[in-house]
Amino acid sequence: MAGNGIKRPRKRRRRIHLSKLYTLTCTKACFKQSHSQIGGPGYSRVVFCNEPDSPDADSSNYSDNYVRTTKYTLTTFLPKSLFEQFRRVANFYFLVTGILSFTPLAPYTASSAIVPLLFVIGATMVKEAVEDWRRKKQDIEVNNRRVKVHRGDGNFDSKEWKTLSVGDIVKVEKNEFFPADLVLLSSSYEDAICYVETMNLDGETNLKVKQGLEVTSSLREDINFKGFEAFVKCEDPNANLYSFVGTMELKGAKYPLSPQQLLLRDSKLRNTDFIFGAVIFTGHDTKVIQNSTDPPSKRSMIEKKMDKIIYLMFFMVVLMSFIGSVIFGVTTRDDFKDGVMRRWYLKPDSSSVFFDPKRAHLAAIYHFLTAAMLYSYFIPISLYVSIEIVKVLQSIFINQDIHMYYEEADKPARARTSNLNEELGQVDTILSDKTGTLTCNSMEFIKCSVAGTAYGRGVTEVEMAMGRRKGSPLVLQSNENDDVEYSKEGFIEESTVKGFNFRDERIMNGNWVTETHADFIQKFFRLLAVCHTVIPEIDEDTEKISYEAESPDEAAFVIAARELGFEFYNRTQTTISVRELDLVTGKRVERLYKVLNVLEFNSTRKRMSVIVEDEDGKLLLLCKGADNVMFERLSKNGREFEEETRDHVNEYADAGLRTLILAYRELEEKEYKVFNERISEAKSSVSADRESLIEEVTEKIEKDLILLGATAVEDKLQNGVPDCIDKLAQAGIKIWVLTGDKMETAINIGFACSLLRQDMKQIIINLETPEIHSLEKTGEKDAITKASKESVLLQIINGKAQLKYSGGNSNAFALIIDGKSLAYALDDDVKHIFLELAVGCASVICCRSSPKQKALVTRLVKSGNGKTTLAIGDGANDVGMLQEADIGVGISGVEGMQAVMSSDIAIAQFRYLERLLLVHGHWCYRRISTMVCYFFYKNITFGFTLFLYEAYTTFSATPAYNDWFLSLYNVFFSSLPVIALGVFDQDVSARYCLKFPLLYQEGVQNVLFSWRRILGWMFNGFYSAVIIFFLCKSSLHSQAFNHEGKTPGREILGGTMYTCIVWVVNLQMALAISYFTMIQHIVIWGSIIVWYLFITVYGELPAVISTGAYRVFVEALAPSLSYWVITLFVVVSTLMPYFIYSAIQMRFFPMYHGMIQWLRYEGQCNDPEYCDMVRQRSIRPTTVGFTARLEAKKRSVRRSESA
Repeated sequence: MAGNGIKRPRKRRRRIHLSKLYTLTCTKACFKQSHSQIGGPGYSRVVFCNEPDSPDADSSNYSDNYVRTTKYTLTTFLPKSLFEQFRRVANFYFLVTGILSFTPLAPYTASSAIVPLLFVIGATMVKEAVEDWRRKKQDIEVNNRRVKVHRGDGNFDSKEWKTLSVGDIVKVEKNEFFPADLVLLSSSYEDAICYVETMNLDGETNLKVKQGLEVTSSLREDINFKGFEAFVKCEDPNANLYSFVGTMELKGAKYPLSPQQLLLRDSKLRNTDFIFGAVIFTGHDTKVIQNSTDPPSKRSMIEKKMDKIIYLMFFMVVLMSFIGSVIFGVTTRDDFKDGVMRRWYLKPDSSSVFFDPKRAHLAAIYHFLTAAMLYSYFIPISLYVSIEIVKVLQSIFINQDIHMYYEEADKPARARTSNLNEELGQVDTILSDKTGTLTCNSMEFIKCSVAGTAYGRGVTEVEMAMGRRKGSPLVLQSNENDDVEYSKEGFIEESTVKGFNFRDERIMNGNWVTETHADFIQKFFRLLAVCHTVIPEIDEDTEKISYEAESPDEAAFVIAARELGFEFYNRTQTTISVRELDLVTGKRVERLYKVLNVLEFNSTRKRMSVIVEDEDGKLLLLCKGADNVMFERLSKNGREFEEETRDHVNEYADAGLRTLILAYRELEEKEYKVFNERISEAKSSVSADRESLIEEVTEKIEKDLILLGATAVEDKLQNGVPDCIDKLAQAGIKIWVLTGDKMETAINIGFACSLLRQDMKQIIINLETPEIHSLEKTGEKDAITKASKESVLLQIINGKAQLKYSGGNSNAFALIIDGKSLAYALDDDVKHIFLELAVGCASVICCRSSPKQKALVTRLVKSGNGKTTLAIGDGANDVGMLQEADIGVGISGVEGMQAVMSSDIAIAQFRYLERLLLVHGHWCYRRISTMVCYFFYKNITFGFTLFLYEAYTTFSATPAYNDWFLSLYNVFFSSLPVIALGVFDQDVSARYCLKFPLLYQEGVQNVLFSWRRILGWMFNGFYSAVIIFFLCKSSLHSQAFNHEGKTPGREILGGTMYTCIVWVVNLQMALAISYFTMIQHIVIWGSIIVWYLFITVYGELPAVISTGAYRVFVEALAPSLSYWVITLFVVVSTLMPYFIYSAIQMRFFPMYHGMIQWLRYEGQCNDPEYCDMVRQRSIRPTTVGFTARLEAKKRSVRRSESA
């Protein structure tokens, strides 16, 4: 048959009968011990399949299939939203003062107190409604998806997902999502096989194979379901994705159901034309919804501190109210003595209780309540809503940043919550996953060893790092004898074929036929082309072949075989077709291999085999697996190249590559016949030891193998990872790697991305000691646990001793710990010692970590040092870590969307973390910090003038300003400039943020929102109020205000002070801004103009409405020259102290951003000497990354020169 043409299918994929392929998985279902629990507690669900009219089915009253993820409903929105708003202390305070404003105690009208509160609450509720409506639209889209549902007589109608009921029979077609949890009945394959992608559930891109019961596999046409009835008993709804226990009763017989028959909601049907399934769990009973938990409520450190400032302001309001009420009570008591009225204008002889000298104590209490309402303007009512608006706008800018857009996958950055924007500028520790986060999770075939000869001239990231570790360029094997330095730009060209990065002219382009061991090379790549479970797909238009594989490694092997001349292009029910180069004729031929058995890979076997019959009738067993299980299965005659292959495998492992050993042997027909009978008996067994019987049979056949060689695939570092880590390290951020990989691989990746370097002392904590191994052989669990914990504790103590002995030189140490040891290190009595050791090291790598351990380590770091932690990962196994950290960043890569859906921010590549933190994080932190400080400053400036005026009027509870002046101060005359600052201000540009990463340390140290800075801004507010009040009062006191000789009253004094305040707080904003835009000019000068327009228009309203402000500006203030002179003098006098302080600080005591602004101003940004001088101000030395590597090399050179 060699050379005979096999017609290429015109369809993208042909239907394949896979019963022969899945010998181990597609076996007869059997009852297990767990099935005996059916009918008991937790296993009481009863489903009548295809019986919608059954009275028993109606009585079940199970959940419908409508899924809601919204926070509110139409009926609950108003009460729940109001509850959420008034949970905030400040809002509740304003609600109470608003209610009290309807009483005689109020120093202002009720409308002036209620309207601003309604505006602020209403704006926040609108924002909540908009966000919830977006979630509602997503729910509508999902619930209105359509699926074919059986409606009797063998007819299937398209219906919406939300209408599905338990027991319905549905037909799901290729690339559609499953609408509910289904029991698989049959598929387009004769043996009820189907392929399922569970990316949305567990993050895995590998296709899972599911198989229906044999008894229902024949139901492959719509008409077959006419009259079909089945009765299912199974477990109750639960969150376990990987378990399912049930029985199906059909035609009087019972059949066991297992996870092999369960298709989960939100997983997708792949490589299968259609399936039929019975609905078992619907809606909120489905396993994916059972697994969905409300994300933890996260609040930034600034927001938490802001609450403390609010409480401080409450205390100040109470204190001022108390002081004022005491003074007022004493003054009121002495108001009417011996018939003399001191404050005659208050009429104490005929006043109500508020000024009655006979009830002075009661008057003082009433005054306290009145003053508490009047001084409420110390609390910025618009603070919360302004910050929410700013954070939403900041999130939009993050989402729109073109520099964080990954064009290849069409994925921009996405801030999924705006609550934590400023937290991005305060990250102290990053805890990162490895696979798919630091690496691509995209395997590339890069090297191989065949017949003792190493092939492949590609250079891995790890090899380049190893070259740098050795301090000299490495020599690459090439035809030329030139030394080639490891340089990604200089040598490595990006492969145009995904999964293939192999270059070696000795075997490429058919040159392998001239090699000494050409026959071994042929068998090696033939094995790669045949030994797999990959499905080929042929595009009808381009006729290009793509592969659907259960793992990235499998796909890489098949692609490598194709690129090197062994193209797997078709799979039928029992055959595999390969185009290959014939060694004898030198021509390309098509060969057909009959697949007899597939012995699948699992974590116990660590190998995979296929038994095939070639065109010459030879029976071949082709096997690939891990080196520790394959070398022991080699025959004496098959070990010819063992020593060389072992050496190559070790070299590949050192280079961070994943290796597999390839071997084969020919089978005798008699031997195979015996094996086939035994494997058939084993897989048909219904006993509990069926798996062990199968394993025993496969053990006997997979032996006496002949070694062919080894493969090496690379899980490449993502582009820009080393540079990103270097910049983050320069910013003073510590980076921990938490991975499930083995220690050797993790260490190699650590070197590749410069988390580790040559001169670092590695503190390795593991349980690979002879004592532990000997205890493990005895099997005494308590003794093993005790000894293991003692060993881990001792290693941690020894590590701390090394740190202490080094004098705290943390850049010299790296901590590496495996999962077994980590389990003991996280015990309550050990974890704090472990954290002390870890914090003292420059790098921390946790290997073989489980998802739970990742979350526990994150919790330990977060709670242990009190600093901001950021976790970044891409898979479902990272969800716990992302939710536990202060900030969770999901990589929207190839491992599905579960990590992204559980994250606070999603980015497409790890390298975007650099810009996210150093640019957006720094800007957001600085903006929010300055914004909050400024809010309290402007409110203290305004509120303290009220207190001073009250003191001036002997605390008579008379406000200095008109009611609407009070109400609109925070809403119109001072709110927009601070919002503009929060959105647009930049102390330095993005380029300088990246050029000088140490700028980020302002956030790590929290220097911009320290109590010193907060109290400084408050002090600025207090002295500004004092200057404004006393200068205005003194300037207007006892002198003519205009040419008519009139002296000013409360309205003129209040109007003048208010004008000065509006000017001062807005110009103070202008002084605080570092980066002016047109918008900021508009809102700052516009706020001042709006004040003049308002006082003019408001003063023209009838006196009943405008009260004391009636025509006060037009008739009194504007015509008076002294009003304008006083305004200018007071504004300049008030702002001068801040201006002088800022100038002195900038010139003589600059902060980080000040130093960089000076460098930019003086044009010294490219001067290495000045830049190094700035970098020396770093809070901690750069301990990892390329920069640290170069510094270490310089130190080494200096030491050698001095020696």
